[in-house]
Amino acid sequence: MTNLDFYKGKRVFVTGHTGFKGSWLVKILLSAGAEVTGYSLQPPTNPNLFSMIGVQDKMHSVIGDIRDYDALKTAFDEAAPEIVFHLAAQPIVLTSYEQPKYTYETNVMGTVNLLECVRHSDTVRSVLNVTTDKVYKNNEWCWGYRENEPLDGYDPYSNSKSCSELVTHSYKASFFDNTGIAISTARAGNVIGGGDFADNRIIPDCVRAAMAGKPIGVRNPNSIRPYQHVLEPLAVYLLIAQKQYEDPSYQGYYNVGPNESDCLTTGELAEIFCQSWGNGQTYEAAQKDGPHEANFLKLDCSLAKKTFGWQPVWTARQAVEKTVEWTKVYASGGDTAEAAYKQIQEFFGL
Repeated sequence: MTNLDFYKGKRVFVTGHTGFKGSWLVKILLSAGAEVTGYSLQPPTNPNLFSMIGVQDKMHSVIGDIRDYDALKTAFDEAAPEIVFHLAAQPIVLTSYEQPKYTYETNVMGTVNLLECVRHSDTVRSVLNVTTDKVYKNNEWCWGYRENEPLDGYDPYSNSKSCSELVTHSYKASFFDNTGIAISTARAGNVIGGGDFADNRIIPDCVRAAMAGKPIGVRNPNSIRPYQHVLEPLAVYLLIAQKQYEDPSYQGYYNVGPNESDCLTTGELAEIFCQSWGNGQTYEAAQKDGPHEANFLKLDCSLAKKTFGWQPVWTARQAVEKTVEWTKVYASGGDTAEAAYKQIQEFFGL
């Protein structure tokens, strides 16, 4: 479904390229032969995937803050991109409670700054703003949210990404319609995969506990989330950007998530991780402290499936198994860049 040959020789600009999803995206694009420029802060964790996935010397990596419009525009204009993926964000719900101002500055004004660069560009033809499944007003109901549901995230992270969506809608209507620049947003579910070292995320917490030989503490074991391997949404991002580059009628606002059978409780996900890791790994419910987080969240991805003929490739169980597979290469001091490339080859059928 995703034709990576399309990206050969294309000039692509990726914000947030040093993050978890950004690193995997850059790895795919470079494998496809794209000319990639990234703009991002330093990698957000130590260790981090960006430094171990074999991409730094194959792309133009610019370290900068998405809130700094002048620095962003300089890097953007030098790259003269045809395709733009906007992933730069403050992505952690709990951090957004601790640093709401920074979260809004990054997630809202960062989007404004990026779209200003696009507005003044003579080269851009396709833009994708990556938001989140948490942009919706969450009524905790049992069916999946559709793209026409009201946007209104509860916590500062979710709300700031709702605002990022609305900024994108306004720029599209005000500046980009009928200009040859196609712009879409993609609202993805919870992603897992090798190389995520963030705090306050279930799989990284599982990995840290397993590597330390300790039981996994699960904060909200009954919360339901749409879990998917990181390559799943990235494949759809690439597909949307390609299709709207070729035909602007494909631009729109798309949910990207797993099949309903892969909407699991956090406890179920932890159990699958324990089975995949082996060595008698266990998990236990941790004390639930901290601010509000949604208990029930699913996406209806019918629109993307119908529009692009897309279907998820890996189940949630396979996603966990692939995460464990990569992590054990890392833990043993193996070739993590090669391990990532092999998973990309397998996923895309290369």
